[in-house]
Amino acid sequence: MEPNLILALIGATALLVAIPGPNVALIVANTLAYGFRFGVMTVLGTTIGVALQLVVIVLGLAALLQFAAAAFLWLKWIGVAYLVYLGVNAWRRGIVEFENRDAKLEPLKTLFWQGLLIATINPKTLIFNAAFLPQFVAAGSGLSALLITAVIYLAVVMLGDLVWAVFAQTARPLLTTLGRLRHRLTGLLFLASGIGLALARVDR
Repeated sequence: MEPNLILALIGATALLVAIPGPNVALIVANTLAYGFRFGVMTVLGTTIGVALQLVVIVLGLAALLQFAAAAFLWLKWIGVAYLVYLGVNAWRRGIVEFENRDAKLEPLKTLFWQGLLIATINPKTLIFNAAFLPQFVAAGSGLSALLITAVIYLAVVMLGDLVWAVFAQTARPLLTTLGRLRHRLTGLLFLASGIGLALARVDR
């Protein structure tokens, strides 16, 4: 893979990660609600979810890509409903935790599956990545070049998402001192993630 294409890919991907979407909103929400390692576990889930989409793209399964995108159009609404549910619960948790200081944290594996679910069922990222990645592969290159491109893309996405988790963790102590506001903000982030997923359309 040519160095100039690698640099262009890294730069373009970094800009994409800097724009918050459903994945980032979920990562920030979980980090604010539970702490950094919980945010990292969410990042692991979203990264694997994106990786599953990239596998379909790299293998060039056009028919499967179209089928998956069509299937995700209804699967995503399950994710939307789930995120709204999380948002309402987080909003209400501010009151519950204010009254009960022994409120339990979510298991790490739960947040991993949250991230995996939301990242996998987003049809917009599936179609977008299928069009985005080939632009950074030199003409005449084989499957290996597309695979390398996908790996670099995934690495930058994961690193960028970890930066978002660090950012949320940095703000967490201040928000913790504000009591219920942290959970209200977390709830709004979950709802924002749900709205972002709901608005994700393959024709955009």
